[in-house]
Amino acid sequence: MSIWGDKPYYSLNYYLRELYGEKIYKIAIDGGFTCPNRDGKIGTKGCIFCSEGGSGDFASSASLSIYDQIEQGKKRLSSKKTGNKYIAYFQAYTNTYAPINRLKALFREAISHPDIIGLSVATRPDCLDNEVIKLLATINKTKKVWVELGLQSIHTSSASFIRRGYELDCFDSAVTRLTEAGLDVVVHLILGLPNETKEDVLQSVKYICDKNISGIKLQLLHVLKNTDLADYYYEQGFKILSMDEYIDLLISCIEIIPPEIVIHRITGDGPKNLLIEPLWSGNKKVVLNTILKEFKNRNTWQGKKTPLL
Repeated sequence: MSIWGDKPYYSLNYYLRELYGEKIYKIAIDGGFTCPNRDGKIGTKGCIFCSEGGSGDFASSASLSIYDQIEQGKKRLSSKKTGNKYIAYFQAYTNTYAPINRLKALFREAISHPDIIGLSVATRPDCLDNEVIKLLATINKTKKVWVELGLQSIHTSSASFIRRGYELDCFDSAVTRLTEAGLDVVVHLILGLPNETKEDVLQSVKYICDKNISGIKLQLLHVLKNTDLADYYYEQGFKILSMDEYIDLLISCIEIIPPEIVIHRITGDGPKNLLIEPLWSGNKKVVLNTILKEFKNRNTWQGKKTPLL
């Protein structure tokens, strides 16, 4: 056991139990957004790895109201849930890329649901003008708001390859403005991008941990059907991390993350009907158990400042 319960790192589950005193679940919401990397403002193809669902493959249909999506999400969780409170996770596409009045209506509909205790808003740093940040900061005074930024890598070559569509200084500016507004920032990084070395990944982790962020998501690269990454994989090929290689890289990342930063994700899900590689990632339970076993074998923990108990 560690100071974070059954995990050798500061997990989202532990953090939310600290904050709310009970198990909290996320419900994925599709607000019917698009993305400047799809509608022609920046590009039309999206990021190279992005699925047709805009990384919101587990959300309900955008044709439903926000309230109905929440209710549907509650039903999906009913077989395993032990708590009664939820975070509305605006996940699909870019969830601040819309007129401010539309954002107000969608977010307020979500927080008005009696079982919703907060919002998690996935977006791009180039879609966070001051008016949007002010809106999120206002909501944050009533119900907690997390803003999730899909950085993926700090390296210019990787950003170009994945067609991210913004420069690193745009990310830096967004983090500064969000934190100055009192908002919690969660940053997404992808592990296993083509041509990135272990040191490249660790440089990305170190860079964002030097920023004033509250959380991090470490995501295994998934090659999914009907994406440009899948076409590239079949045409050019690139190395797919084995489970052992991924776990070694993941633990090396977690070891250098300061212990006050919440780790929201350590692997991620690829829809099984779309997953091409790595196939071993399809058995999430086995992956997670193997990760925890390797932590124990190495007697290591997040930040290496507080030993396992």
